[in-house]
Amino acid sequence: RSQYWGGRMKFSPSVSSSRRKARKAHFNAPSSVRRIIMSSALSSELRKKYHVRSMPVRKDDEVSVVRGTYKGREGKVIQCYRKKWVIHIDRITREKQSGATVQVGIHPSKCVITKLKLDKDRKNILERKNKEAKSAKGKGKFTEQDVAMADVD
Repeated sequence: RSQYWGGRMKFSPSVSSSRRKARKAHFNAPSSVRRIIMSSALSSELRKKYHVRSMPVRKDDEVSVVRGTYKGREGKVIQCYRKKWVIHIDRITREKQSGATVQVGIHPSKCVITKLKLDKDRKNILERKNKEAKSAKGKGKFTEQDVAMADVD
């Protein structure tokens, strides 16, 4: 074990803080877990609209690349390649030595979602993740009316 462990404390004994085990879990993750890991942040307009910070990327979303060689390029997601941890975006291609054009894989964390493809399930996810609705409910707080009703018994 390393003498310099970075000062991070481990609170749950059932979770390992081992880098080796974390990497193994990451790279051997099943497709359902990879979907969640392959999430992108929402653009500031979408964030204001839905009060949600990030979403798993899906096929017909429109994204903008914010890091790397292709920074500033925008396009529609044409494939989520979970096995390789990348998404393919239309118009982001390169030419091979043979002259064939191939899609360039870009990691979703380096993108921002600018337009969501909404369906029934996606709307449910947005409702569930909506931060403003959660804070309005008030995390199990008692109102004065609840307290008054408790004394009626």
